Amino acid sequence: MIAQTIQLALAPVFVLVAIGNIMNLLSTRLGRIVDRSRELQKQHMATSGPEHDVVVIEIRAIATRIHLITRAIFLMVLSGLTIGLTVAVLFLEEFVAVRLQLVAAGLFLLAIALLMWALLLFLRETRVASAQLRIPKNLLELEREL
Repeated sequence: MIAQTIQLALAPVFVLVAIGNIMNLLSTRLGRIVDRSRELQKQHMATSGPEHDVVVIEIRAIATRIHLITRAIFLMVLSGLTIGLTVAVLFLEEFVAVRLQLVAAGLFLLAIALLMWALLLFLRETRVASAQLRIPKNLLELEREL
């Protein structure tokens, strides 16, 4: 029976691996955002007028991105912990011979819901980033044929 429990635990463990990979991506992205934030903070002191306004607008977008990414990471961690609890409950059910299948299923669904919530925050962050990085139409020189 322990072999069957190990087989049951494989699916949540694969989700845990995916969560780890996504967290790696999020933390790398957060690091790049923080680096850009530090650069903008230096520019904030050295600019004035319209140039300063552009810096402030970007700092505001960066603050939003940092908030979204850190919330997504938090939810990913909670999802990972919930996956760990799911696996623990599966083994506990086997060792103490108590029916905990509904508990394990509920924990797994909760973990997936947290994962989806984190992915939605990541989607919002990428949309903020892409809006921030839009190239002004005058630089595209669309009126010229190349």
